[in-house]
Amino acid sequence: MIVASPGLFVKNFTFMLPPSDSPPSVSAILILGAGVMAISTASIFIKFALVEAPSLSIAAYRLAIASIVLAPITFWRYRGQLVRLKPIDFILALAAGVLLAGHFAAWIASFEYTSVASSIVLVTTVPLWVALFSPWLLKEPLARAAIYGLILVILGAALVGLSDTCTLRSAANDCLRPGPTNQSQALRGNLLSLTGALTGAGYLIIGRGLRARLTTIPYIFLVYSIAALFLVSALLLSGAQAAGFSPQTYLWFVLLALIPQLIGHSSFNWALGYLPANIVSIAFLGEPVGAILLAYLFLAERPSALKLFGAILILTGIYVASTRKTNPLVERFD
Repeated sequence: MIVASPGLFVKNFTFMLPPSDSPPSVSAILILGAGVMAISTASIFIKFALVEAPSLSIAAYRLAIASIVLAPITFWRYRGQLVRLKPIDFILALAAGVLLAGHFAAWIASFEYTSVASSIVLVTTVPLWVALFSPWLLKEPLARAAIYGLILVILGAALVGLSDTCTLRSAANDCLRPGPTNQSQALRGNLLSLTGALTGAGYLIIGRGLRARLTTIPYIFLVYSIAALFLVSALLLSGAQAAGFSPQTYLWFVLLALIPQLIGHSSFNWALGYLPANIVSIAFLGEPVGAILLAYLFLAERPSALKLFGAILILTGIYVASTRKTNPLVERFD
């Protein structure tokens, strides 16, 4: 999709920029809710795109389209910030972009092997890994709440993984194992989703210093562009199908870039200007709930009781860790 002029981009993306007068909190909450709905659609679009396209192509198109859309407004209004960056800043951006590429490549690939519920819940553990690694990499103390939250997340993740090979039956709680192929595929998908969470945490930690010198739009443009270049290069070198898809598949690519990537994440960025950080961070927990509901409605994926219980433990753990006053988790939306 091509838009005629940079001016139109500016007009279409002004919601990403805080206005001079703070809007009522109700407006901010409504936009935050819209953001949760937007990011919840990502897993559905990915599942539909996987019918024809390989996961690496989906990741590459998603970030490439998002970068193209952001380019005009970035150079129109924020060119000066990019020009003033130092060489170390570009090194940090390169590292953050590569990790972001790894995050999307691993997470999107997980949908080929495991359910939407398992994938989205496990990748949601990004904030906990940020909290865990921050004391060593950012010299930030690990709060007691983060430790309690991490314990809950580990227990919940174990239950989600177990739910792909076991099913609770009546009061006996028997474990009914499917065939070895299904077990190994589910395990592979769950590990890919956790890999996506770990690389996503690394992306946030490395980009933390760079984010202090760039506002939201030029920062995400720079990192998205680097990630897109890395993914496109990997796609071409891998020999996987990179073009020749049906119009419907290209539509899923565009929707992925526009709705969850740009509208969803930008809504969180915008809301941070008007709502407490812990409110925005807690709203992030709505993504797995929305994704599981959409998967049930459009993909007929019905999560088991064991998986739902594990998901509740994970979301509770993230909530507990999010109650700390200074919350590094919110940087996911910056």
